[in-house]
Amino acid sequence: MTQPAEKDSKVPTALKTPGLIGANPIGADAVDAGAPSAAAARGASGAMVMSASHRGLEPLRIVMFSGNYNYVRDGANQALNRLVAYLEGQGAEVRIYSPTSSTPAFEPAGTLISVPSVSIPGRAEYRIARGLPASQRREIAAFKPHILHLAAPDPLGHSAKKLARALGIPVVASVHTRFETYLEYYGLGWVRPAGEAILRRFYTGLDEVFVTSEGFAEVLREQKLVDHAAVWSRGVDKLRFNPGRRSLEWRRAQGIADSDVVIGFVGRLVREKGLDIVAASVAELDRRGVPYKLLVVGDGPARAQFEAQAPGAIFTGFLDGDALPRAYASFEMLINPSTTETFGNINLEAMASGIPVVAAAASGNNCLVDDGVSGRLVEPGDIPAFADALELYLTNPEARAKAGAAGLARAQPYDWDEINGAVLARYREIIAAHAENAQAVLDAGQPLANAG
Repeated sequence: MTQPAEKDSKVPTALKTPGLIGANPIGADAVDAGAPSAAAARGASGAMVMSASHRGLEPLRIVMFSGNYNYVRDGANQALNRLVAYLEGQGAEVRIYSPTSSTPAFEPAGTLISVPSVSIPGRAEYRIARGLPASQRREIAAFKPHILHLAAPDPLGHSAKKLARALGIPVVASVHTRFETYLEYYGLGWVRPAGEAILRRFYTGLDEVFVTSEGFAEVLREQKLVDHAAVWSRGVDKLRFNPGRRSLEWRRAQGIADSDVVIGFVGRLVREKGLDIVAASVAELDRRGVPYKLLVVGDGPARAQFEAQAPGAIFTGFLDGDALPRAYASFEMLINPSTTETFGNINLEAMASGIPVVAAAASGNNCLVDDGVSGRLVEPGDIPAFADALELYLTNPEARAKAGAAGLARAQPYDWDEINGAVLARYREIIAAHAENAQAVLDAGQPLANAG
């Protein structure tokens, strides 16, 4: 871990040093139940108050809260882990509070601390965190974080938001999943208004809300879930995902002939990924007599049902390491009918692999796929339209190659370090604003609330 730098009396200079920031003086005495909330740590302006003795340079301390940091692999926690690894590479100290498992999907970046949780009925592989216990609230306060980052609107996130107010420190959130859309897939659509009300309450009053694209921010504004947002996009490792990974040998090992044209699907096999749309679309291709191979990469609780719906498909199970980019590059196209994503990571990986994408016209896809250029955007649930788009690329090699090349070019600017650097820059801006407001309170000679 980076050791604190030599003290300096000027807070703003800390912002010029990667991973360093003016220190936060708030301690554990403001965190127990019954302690004053913002008044204990803020001046009359509502800003965090920092005494002169605490305005030196030291490593930026960040605490994150996640509903699933590493016990089941998904695009959201891959992005969070990449961000944490980047932040630590810049000298920051990061702690993550999340439910954990005895069999995690991968090793976490940062310092992962387990929180009390229970399994979700009907989806035992997932866990939902309870609120933060008093011991962990005191632990966080003693760490003296400069900013809290909430990655899920669960009880843990709500508890952490309340804690940030008690400590008088900035708090931000990132939107990774359109949880409100999940309800439709499990016969609970009638609950959606109540779910959106909870989300609205969660995202209100935060210093920032990170979203994956400006288009998705507009969707959230239209739903009145957020009133301000900053874009935290996603990157792709282009050394890992690229057309050179294509392997005819690997295809043959899957029972695919060199002349076969392959539709690929990549993702966790759960209802909300649109598995029924995939199955119905290839069934329509069968009805039309269009030849194809469907290759499914992934696993999950809906696999048996999906196998029954798409009996001619080839299932590889979960792939990682070199096997995943090899699979992408060995497809001729990707189908992504999901409407629940905030950012289609699989779209970007497919584009970097040089193949066209056929996706639902939804927030997580519109920001990446240029309709008629790098692929096709289809009205969600429109089976004939999905089949039309797939048939185009199945039967027209020239159109397929042209769209693949356009997608490859479109993927090039998506660089993880640049994207995560923008998040760090926004953290610094927010912390600096709190510090400047607090200094203005002190300079004005206004009395400070007693934290005792």
